[in-house]
Amino acid sequence: MKLDKMVGDRFKEKPTDCVIDSHALMMRGGYMKDIAKGIYSQYPPLKRICQKIEHIIREEMDAIDGQEVLFPVVMSSGIWEESGRYESIGSEMLRFTDRNGSKMLLGMTHEEAAVHLVRDYANSYQNYPFMIYQIQTKFRDEARPRAGLIRVREFTMKDAYSFHTSQEDLEEYYEVVYEAYNRIFARAGVPEVITVKSDSGMMGGSIAHEYMLLTPVGEDSLAICGNDDCDYRANMEAAESIIKNEKNGPDEPLTKVHTPGKQTIEDVCEFLKTPIEQSCKAVMYQKNMDDEYVVVFLRGDLDVNETKLTNYLGEDVHPAEVTPESGLHAGYTGPVNLTISGKPTVIYDKSLQGTNNLSCGANEDEYHYTGLCMERDIPDAEYVDVAKITEGGICPKCGKPMIKISRGIEVGNIFQLGTKYTKSMNMTYLDADGQTQTPIMGCYGIGVGRLAASVCEAHHDEYGPIWPITIAPWQVHLCALRVDDEATRKFADNLYDELQKNGVEVIYDDRKARPGVMFSDADLLGVPIRLVVSPRNLGESVVELSTRDKSIEEKVPMDDVIGRVKELIKDLTDKILQK
Repeated sequence: MKLDKMVGDRFKEKPTDCVIDSHALMMRGGYMKDIAKGIYSQYPPLKRICQKIEHIIREEMDAIDGQEVLFPVVMSSGIWEESGRYESIGSEMLRFTDRNGSKMLLGMTHEEAAVHLVRDYANSYQNYPFMIYQIQTKFRDEARPRAGLIRVREFTMKDAYSFHTSQEDLEEYYEVVYEAYNRIFARAGVPEVITVKSDSGMMGGSIAHEYMLLTPVGEDSLAICGNDDCDYRANMEAAESIIKNEKNGPDEPLTKVHTPGKQTIEDVCEFLKTPIEQSCKAVMYQKNMDDEYVVVFLRGDLDVNETKLTNYLGEDVHPAEVTPESGLHAGYTGPVNLTISGKPTVIYDKSLQGTNNLSCGANEDEYHYTGLCMERDIPDAEYVDVAKITEGGICPKCGKPMIKISRGIEVGNIFQLGTKYTKSMNMTYLDADGQTQTPIMGCYGIGVGRLAASVCEAHHDEYGPIWPITIAPWQVHLCALRVDDEATRKFADNLYDELQKNGVEVIYDDRKARPGVMFSDADLLGVPIRLVVSPRNLGESVVELSTRDKSIEEKVPMDDVIGRVKELIKDLTDKILQK
């Protein structure tokens, strides 16, 4: 490829709407162009990177007996109605009606399509286990797409689905995929990706893990144990919050206190001269389905984990609208003598269990109680974990107060789905005894574009990306300075031809451009190996060779360039594969 023929421009200015480095560099470097919010067209460099990522994925999926298939982007609502997700998934799924009046949708995930494809085939235990996968375009109508390819609406994803006749077989294969994913990310140049326990969300299932690239710009919050002897890692949505509850001396009497204008937990505690940990606060929601109230009581210094809450309730919620007829008192709601209209759900977080001498709302405007004792005043309370884990919190695995909160980008996920889809869609098989059984599923996903952007986020400098050799758009960037010099032009053209004959992927810049412009473009393209041909170098019978990460800078004799380039490509590749 000659650079002057490549579609796409590179420019110096950082786009004003780019909030993270990878987004800015990929826009500046001519990798992609937005066509709508969260939807991008790909220029050749990004397309080549994604093709290489897909090649790595295919090799690893084929190596664990995966069979590649292809599901449609557009699907009938019928199979989604079978699974129950056509109505349960919200506005993230784009629904429409075709010219025949049929209800259709754009696929945001393909569990239903996978079951539909194989349920007639897999009707005997002899056909199990098996795994099918695809690399396909999907559409999720994200409310707030941002950060370039990190959070988009249209995206390319590898999703795989395995089918099993026993939980034991699923767990065994789950471990196989787990290791295959580790190899994929290592080969893509980001071995630092870690796995965390996660919430299965709309996918369902009991066990799920996410593969996270730790970075301050990540959108996910992760709870990681700081104990070197403990490997606990979880997404905050799934992390258990463990609180060491202790009584605060002898029980004090429940006393109503006038607290005029003190509605926030911070203002109340300041007014009462008590620590926030010695308070009970109320967080109020309404269920999306029927608007019935949900009131969560928890320790004043903690926050509600809304994922845990919705999992416990089995349905989504939204912040409550407190009306005069509701019986609630915004800023003054407490668990004693609580009266709420309708059929409310009242939840007590485990952080309150066994505690005493707390302040709380008195269910009367401008009044709070002090001396709340949960065992005495709310004897029938049942406690569940709905709080967010906190920095310095107790690790659920080792029990030490060493939890650290970090940020990360999710680059892949794996789920043990169980029978959520096969049962609802009536997929069955006959076992060895002729009995009808329901197969068990696993699901495994990797976002291709998001992985490319994440690699860029992990490996870049102020000048541009530093692509690993395994997924770089080209292996060598050849710059010919002073192409008006006949000897320079002739040698550079010949070198370009010889590199290609030797199977080297090369981008050739033979424009009549200043060196600064050439090198700036080369930095933005991030190709691992750079060769510079110039009249001065030819005068010394050498070619300048350097790597994009600046770790190697040398002058190579003209006759040895091809051999040295092939050797370096092998070394850079081996370095990645050996990690």
